[in-house]
Amino acid sequence: MAIRLSRPRALALCALPVLALFGTAAFAPLPFTVAQPGSTADVLGDDKGKPVITIKGTPTRTTEGELRMTTILATAPTADVGVGDVVDSWFRTDRAVMPRDSVYPTGGSEKEIERHNLQDMEKSQNVAVDAALEYLDKKPGSVDVTLHLADVGGPSAGLFFSLGIIDKLVGNGSGGDLTGGRTVAGTGTIEADGTVGAVGGVSLKTQAARRDGATVFLVPKAECKQAEAEQPDGLRLIPVTTLTSAVSSLRALDQGGKVPSC
Repeated sequence: MAIRLSRPRALALCALPVLALFGTAAFAPLPFTVAQPGSTADVLGDDKGKPVITIKGTPTRTTEGELRMTTILATAPTADVGVGDVVDSWFRTDRAVMPRDSVYPTGGSEKEIERHNLQDMEKSQNVAVDAALEYLDKKPGSVDVTLHLADVGGPSAGLFFSLGIIDKLVGNGSGGDLTGGRTVAGTGTIEADGTVGAVGGVSLKTQAARRDGATVFLVPKAECKQAEAEQPDGLRLIPVTTLTSAVSSLRALDQGGKVPSC
């Protein structure tokens, strides 16, 4: 026998499964990671008492200003992220919900992920040295570069390692600093040929940069829109695609020339 229900009652009955689903989801962990602005580090300075960049085999110069690589701080791969965490992040500019696989694409245990991230960092450092020396037309055999940055994993500091090496060796090429004495921050992977790649989490990294005193942020051009989404006041965004374009933009900024913008 068919039973005819009033519209309010029908809607109420239809809503019950949905409410039950939301109720279950509220207590079930979701496949997300919550990220926030992380630490920054000046690659021209020291890290835990050791120079981040050590160069032997050729004269180096004393630098002023800062080149700050930026990071995000994400919940651990095994951390439970619930609906409440997701909803809270929607209403905050200093939090972002990201698919767990995009932050930890390799999977595995925390130790395995940490090991992989450190391997990525080591590879990134080696490539950054190659890219900088290639830009300067110097042979690796006659210049010994050592990079040290503890407790940071992944490849996103590549561009800034290369810029730091260039600043320590030749500055802006006219006797001044590549930074122009400013605090310059940014992010981006680097290839041996100088190509700069996207990294993710840019809108959070701009906040970390401004918090730590940066007035200029170098961002992979493909991520300009993300950087603009939460652009802090007082932080200038400069898009880059290659190591050469990054150096050229910093020189132009210091000399009052034309500088690209997002």
